Amino acid sequence: LALLGPAPGAPCCPHGPALLFVKTSQGKEEGRRFYACSACRDRKDCNFFQWEDEKVSEARLAAREEYNRSQQPCFTHRQNVDRYKNFVLLPLSKRRFCQECQQLLLPAEWKKHSDHQFLCDITTAQLKNPSQLLYPLENKKTNAQYLFTDRSCQFLLNLLIDLGFRRVLSVGTPRLHEMIQSKASQEDFNVRGLLLDIDFRYSQFYTEDEFCHYNMFNHHFFGGEAARETCRKFLCEENGERVIMVADPPFGGLVEALASSFKKLMAMWSETEKEGHDNREMPMFWIFPYFFESRILDFFPSFSMMDYQVDYDNHALYKHGKTGRRQSPVRIFTNLTPSMIVLPEEEGYRFCSVCQRYVSSGNQHCEICNSCTSKDGRRWKHCVLCKKCVKPSWFHCNNCKCCTLQQHSCEKTDSGCFVCGKAGHKRSACPSLSRS
Repeated sequence: LALLGPAPGAPCCPHGPALLFVKTSQGKEEGRRFYACSACRDRKDCNFFQWEDEKVSEARLAAREEYNRSQQPCFTHRQNVDRYKNFVLLPLSKRRFCQECQQLLLPAEWKKHSDHQFLCDITTAQLKNPSQLLYPLENKKTNAQYLFTDRSCQFLLNLLIDLGFRRVLSVGTPRLHEMIQSKASQEDFNVRGLLLDIDFRYSQFYTEDEFCHYNMFNHHFFGGEAARETCRKFLCEENGERVIMVADPPFGGLVEALASSFKKLMAMWSETEKEGHDNREMPMFWIFPYFFESRILDFFPSFSMMDYQVDYDNHALYKHGKTGRRQSPVRIFTNLTPSMIVLPEEEGYRFCSVCQRYVSSGNQHCEICNSCTSKDGRRWKHCVLCKKCVKPSWFHCNNCKCCTLQQHSCEKTDSGCFVCGKAGHKRSACPSLSRS
């Protein structure tokens, strides 16, 4: 499949306007175009499907609209804000949170949830850290809600403050947002945040100026024009308060769909500046695995990848301090000057004076490539025949005419990758896999 992108007048599913796809074969476009859900790649989560040239009857359109309405949350954001105000006035003994419905409960609603599991005595600290109160949504193809560890979160926030940013647009980074919100009452803390996230449960804890229900795969604001205006106003750089966008999308997400939405948020920032931004890009951190580097640079040539390993609390593999293939592959891609991004030396990073950027201590500078070439923190080796540095576990295969794992089958490599048709890698490692 290849993504053709958001199309004007696209039909909607509960996750907003659908995206247009086409079936491809070995890179050639063929077959009928069709619409599918932007957010869910698993049909079990959202089975929306419509051929582009299909004539849909009035009755089916009405049924679809009714279904989309039925899938919306039972309370609006405004109602959730009012409920929160009432909730914080309750004594501790009357503050309950239903774990099954993932909802703050007012005493009048207890009876309705009587056979559910709930947490009692919800403290102010818990309300300020909703990501720890809510169950993470861990469906890899839809939400993949892996949450930053405190270490990564604190590092990011300190870095943003040191770089002089005073407003942080958090796109799918709830833990960074709550760290900003929880420090907001401190006298010497002057950073403001706005969270854009598809997880509507956060509307229970944040006002309409702090949270917008948003789908980053189709740039859809569920709150309509009012929410879009909230975002636009937040991006206005008043009194020299610089803005940065920090995005942490699901890793199974379509890179081109995400890039399209991020460009629209950047354009929204450009429009807010009366004097114009001199063709500058809105500063951004895109947090994503290093093996998507070439795909991200296709869309954002000004970006570069930092060596900092971002790790997650609830992900079995993406943890700090592990070595080899067990360390986190997640990195920061940014359009800021690399030399500005100072990485902590106590965590194993050093400054390379030739590359003018901080790198992992195992990332040795290659004199031939004239660059610190490692992507995964290990020391890579230079292959004279490939004319580039490769992973330490790879060896040059004369049949395949490239470096690859020692235990590989040359016949399969010759036939090329199942996804893109190119030789030298398997389907699972294909850089264009995000297209499918």
